[in-house]
Formats: sequence, C-alpha cells, structure tokens
Amino acid sequence: MIAVKNRADRVVLYNISWQQFENLLQDLGESRAARIAYDNGNLEIMTPLPEHEHYKEVISDLVKDIADTLDLDYESYGSTTWKRESRMAGLEADNCFYFQNEAEIRGRLDLDLNQDPPPDLALEIDVTSKSLNRFPIYARLGVPEVWCYDSGELKINLLQNEEYLESETSLVFPSLPIRELPRLIEKNRTEGRRAMRKAVRGWVRGVLG
Repeated sequence: MIAVKNRADRVVLYNISWQQFENLLQDLGESRAARIAYDNGNLEIMTPLPEHEHYKEVISDLVKDIADTLDLDYESYGSTTWKRESRMAGLEADNCFYFQNEAEIRGRLDLDLNQDPPPDLALEIDVTSKSLNRFPIYARLGVPEVWCYDSGELKINLLQNEEYLESETSLVFPSLPIRELPRLIEKNRTEGRRAMRKAVRGWVRGVLG
C-alpha cells in the first residue's frame, strides 16, 4: 500500500487489492464524510469541501424538480458505493439516479451490480478536481450518463463503446437544454434555494411550451 498524494481533502493509494478495498470500506463504515473511488488497484479517499457539497445539493435538487415537473418516476441513491469485483471498479458518485430503470429497482434496498442495472445518471461535482479519473470506473460499471459540473459549466457525458463522449443532449431529459442549468443557478443564487427551484420548474414549463 503506497500513498502517492496527500492533501487536506484527499489521499491516493496505489497497489490496493480488492480485498483491501473491501476491508477499508468496512472499516470506514457507512456514516462518514469521505468518498472513495477504486480503479484497478488505485484508490482515492476524498473529503468534500463545502463548495463541492453546495453544488451537489443544488444540482441534485434541480434534477428532482425537473423530474417532478415532467411527471417522471425516479429514484435517488445518493453516494451509494457501487462496485464490481470482476471489473476491479468501485466508486461513490456525488449523487446517482434511476430513471429508465426505475421500475426495475423500485423499493429495492439491496442492489447489486452483478445482477441489477447501474444507475441511469450520475453526478460528479469537480469544483475540487479529483485526482483519480472517474470515467474509466463509471464505464466499467456501465453507467450510461454522467453529468460533470465544474467552474460554472455542466457537461453531459454519454457512454458509447465503453468510453464517454460529450453530448449536447441528455438521455434522461432529451427535450431540455440541460447545459443551461448553471446559468439558471447563478441567476437565482442570491434569491435563495426555494426561488432557484421555482425558477427551474418554470424554465422546464417554458421550454416545453
């Protein structure tokens, strides 16, 4: 086990076996602030900063507001630890959602990617850049869509042939210009969270006419 980077908010380790990864998850427990990502022996443990958590909560709320406005069923599993030993991949998204596969997992608390579908959408907030590239991990877990927010920009990444390509259109919300969300967030920031959520609901109705 070799530590290669160590900052106030993260540490990266090399040469971590799958069993060591599993043991670490057990030792850390479920009630923790730290998030993990595991990629074929490389492990990052990160403690999110307040700015990171702010945008995570804002964008997560807006995803739910959009779904409610569109009358779409969804399920949110937050920062659940998703892992597949056969692919040597594991991580905890900033948030994750089921939309297309929501009916298949509805009410389930025992999801296992060895037999269940992965989340349809994952959120990654990159205000504090992560040391370990998440895309190869998400690809091996089979997550079809990943949104990345960074410095006022929201990028949509779709899985194609085991790699992510940037897209202007979301699979989850194909009728909406999702990349406009950061503009709405900034425009309504000083009005408070409730005003922001109300504005996004109105934006959805306006786009759809």
